[in-house]
Amino acid sequence: MTAESLFPRLEPLLPLVQKPIQYVGGELNSTVREWDGTDVRWALMYPDAYEVGLPNQGVQILYEILNELPRTLAERTYAVWPDLEALMREHGVPQFTVDAHRPVRAFDVLGVSFSTELGYTNLLTALDLAGIPLDAVARGEDDPIVLAGGHAAFNPEPIADFLDAAVLGDGEQIAIAISEVIREWKGEGSPGGRDELLMRLAATGGVYVPKFYDVEYHPDGRIARVAPNRPGVPWRVAKHTVMDLDEWPYPKKPLVPLAETVHERFSVEIFRGCTRGCRFCQAGMITRPVRERSITTIGDMVEAGVRESGFNEVGLLSLSSADHSEIAEVTKGLADRYEGTNTSLSLPSTRVDAFNIDLANELSRNGRRSGLTFAPEGGSERMRKVINKMVSEEDLIRTVTAAYGQGWRQVKLYFMCGLPTETDEDVLGIADLAKKVIKAGREATGSRDVRCTVSIGGFVPKPHTPFQWAAQCDHETVDARLAKLRHALRSDKEFGKAIGYRYHDGKPSIVEGLLSRGDRRVGAVIRAVWADGGRFDGWSEHFSYDRWMSCAEQALADHPVDVDWYTVRERDEVEVLPWDHLDAGLDREWLWQDWRDATSETEVEDCRWTPCYDCGVCPTMGTEIQIGPTGRKLLPLTVV
Repeated sequence: MTAESLFPRLEPLLPLVQKPIQYVGGELNSTVREWDGTDVRWALMYPDAYEVGLPNQGVQILYEILNELPRTLAERTYAVWPDLEALMREHGVPQFTVDAHRPVRAFDVLGVSFSTELGYTNLLTALDLAGIPLDAVARGEDDPIVLAGGHAAFNPEPIADFLDAAVLGDGEQIAIAISEVIREWKGEGSPGGRDELLMRLAATGGVYVPKFYDVEYHPDGRIARVAPNRPGVPWRVAKHTVMDLDEWPYPKKPLVPLAETVHERFSVEIFRGCTRGCRFCQAGMITRPVRERSITTIGDMVEAGVRESGFNEVGLLSLSSADHSEIAEVTKGLADRYEGTNTSLSLPSTRVDAFNIDLANELSRNGRRSGLTFAPEGGSERMRKVINKMVSEEDLIRTVTAAYGQGWRQVKLYFMCGLPTETDEDVLGIADLAKKVIKAGREATGSRDVRCTVSIGGFVPKPHTPFQWAAQCDHETVDARLAKLRHALRSDKEFGKAIGYRYHDGKPSIVEGLLSRGDRRVGAVIRAVWADGGRFDGWSEHFSYDRWMSCAEQALADHPVDVDWYTVRERDEVEVLPWDHLDAGLDREWLWQDWRDATSETEVEDCRWTPCYDCGVCPTMGTEIQIGPTGRKLLPLTVV
């Protein structure tokens, strides 16, 4: 049966809302396929506003790959702002896709990509607007499979009640495999209904179906065990790893937004994974091993992306882009190719010890010199040893001195507050470091016209990292330290006016901590917050700490746990963690030893350039580090 467009019903509502253009679709390179000519239909959701969701690489890659498959269709949907949500409820308009404005409930799969846990309430809004029951167990044969992916899916337990399935890791290959399972099941006449389809997905070992697992608890609230509740379901579900990125040069035709978005550029992922071993960094841990794209594939992707999109900025993305083994050749080759055009390059992610002025000059050759951003993360040498961020004060001063001397005037430094073993002195060290940066800049330039912005984020312990056992710092302590730091910066007459200060208070971090390390009992808290009006919790103007705490108190009243139990409590080695049955490839004993190394301030090298130190990923996942150099060069573009 054809799913009719909802646009005739939606269009009269658009003049009544803010930024209506975000709901109309029709972007350059968007795809609308015939409904009746396809067997498997995906609605891909990024659970945030269009301006945040459209640039998301994961959704764009899957959108393009799925639409290239024969008899498969993929469309996109985003969270609607509260003004349109109210009108949609009033006029009976369900959650829709932006491509053909088809109802989300008509699709086979609703695939949701979670970069952050603060999008969970937006998922419930979308399900409710779509007419899909919030509880997975209440869904019928006509409801889509609700499937989670993205970094937050490495612990999907807080939203397990709302999910039919989750996948861990890279999505390119598993999305195709899931499509084939659905196609085969539908081709057989959908035997056994929804339950049989979920069983087929679970039996592959690569899809986690929460309802096929039971969680048992100790009387004190800790988890006793997580076990499959039916035959054929694996005890552990493993992540997916794409091993040759050159075979997956997506996106080939990037979506060009109609409305302003957070990133107005064409992004190319130059490598995936990171083995720097920063102990706080979930992304670095769960995306191992490092797999580089070759210099020629990067060049081809940039050429095609710029041609197909018209973007005049190209972002070279990864967790630490300057660590690519041929980054100097990549940036010089691209700068040579596009010299004299309006196409500029950016490297959004740079480490102090991987950065050099030659690299910066190549990046700025065709564009303006905007500020440089570095992330020392810890304010003292001791703190940087704890988190394994091997950046010395000398490295930082030497790098920023060279940058100021070469004409840069703005430097941004990113730090975290609330890290394990942190003291007031560690945080006040941020002020000393910022002042030394300004002093070095003034000496290098002979001018007082240099600026440094200090940006502070609250630390949240994440699953599958050495800090997964750590006690989170309470928000009162974080806020007190931030106040002391602000005073130390503002009260200095010599440097205060040259140093900008931006920070997030500690309260949102506590909620994120509850969601990141929560178990299935936290689902009741999310539901209560959503029912009380919680939406867009990642946006400071919509976030309510009091709402979360009040709802948590009520939802957890009958359990021997509370918010502090999930956040500021340190775990011991033998405690079963909610995500222990989900395999990121990391050896649990290695993670525990790295946690012990953190408390003893012991640093660990990057295994890209040193012998393996047995984190477990390569042997467990059957993978290996893939890096250059390839020795190839980027040739000049042929002028037609």
